Order: sequence, then structure tokens, then C-alpha cells
Amino acid sequence: MTDRKDFRAISRLASHALRHEPWLYELELEDEGWVPVDELLSALRAERPEWPPLTESDLAEMISCSDKKRHELRDGKIRALYGHSVPGKLLKQPAEPPTILYHGTSPATVERVKADGLRPMARQYVHLSVDKATATQVGHRKSKTPVLLEVNAAQAYEAGIAFYRGNDQVWLADFILGAFIK
Repeated sequence: MTDRKDFRAISRLASHALRHEPWLYELELEDEGWVPVDELLSALRAERPEWPPLTESDLAEMISCSDKKRHELRDGKIRALYGHSVPGKLLKQPAEPPTILYHGTSPATVERVKADGLRPMARQYVHLSVDKATATQVGHRKSKTPVLLEVNAAQAYEAGIAFYRGNDQVWLADFILGAFIK
């Protein structure tokens, strides 16, 4: 497995298995989303028998090649760091966020967000970015002309809203009140 395109395909399939429908791959996520690497590898091999045999080293390289850092390997286990839509909330450790975070969205949702705040919708957590470029990239999934929202994460944190580190670029929150968004 040396072709970056292959790593992208592996990442997509692993993400689906670890973030959205683990039961389709006969995987059971632990409370924090971990699964044994050998179980994921077996599931990936069964799903795509045409791929060369995958190893833990291939998964490590997939993670290191990814610009989004969606996965984490540790002690023979792997998990998706964010983006989960599985039923039942995965446990995350609260952490103090950066002062300002960003969220890209469509122009059609801005008024609702001002009134109701940011909600996770089909995901377990609201996804926030540490920089404008990443938030804009995410917003482009929702609109050709995304709106960039600025979240005063420091004030929200001081007011009792829990934040969780997704990775170096992504932070998560249960919700964000409209008062902390501009």
C-alpha cells in the first residue's frame, strides 16, 4: 500500500466503520470509540478482498498521510477522533478551548443559528475549526458561498459549555448558544 489514493479509500471505509455504522462491519465501539486494530483490519479485508492485505503499519501510514487527522492509533486499538453519528454519545474528555473558534455554514442557516445556536444535528457534537480556512472548507460542503461564524469559545467555556479536543484543527462542543456566535 504505497499509493496515496489507496490510503484515501482505506480512510473512507475506516471512517464509515468507526464513525457511522460499525455494526455493518461487526465492530463494537468501546465507550471512547476504540476498537482493536485486528478487528478493523479483518472488517476492511472482508469488505474489500481485492485490496492487498492491510496491516497496522498501513493504518499508521494512512493516518500520517491524512491532512484531516480523523483517526488515532494507540496500544493496538484505533478510533475515529470526531464526526460520529452512531447512536449513544461517545465519551470525550473536556478541555479548555482556544479563545476563538470558527464554523462554516450555509447562508440559509445563519438566522436559525443566531436564534437557536449551533446544534450537532446528525452528529454527536458541534464541529468547530481553529482557523478560518478549515471552517471555510467545511462550509463549502454546505454551500458554494459559505458563511463563516466566529465562536467566542473562551466566553462559552467560562459560561459552562463543555468543549472537547477532536484533533489539532477540530474542536467539539455539545452545543453553542447564539450569544457566543458572531
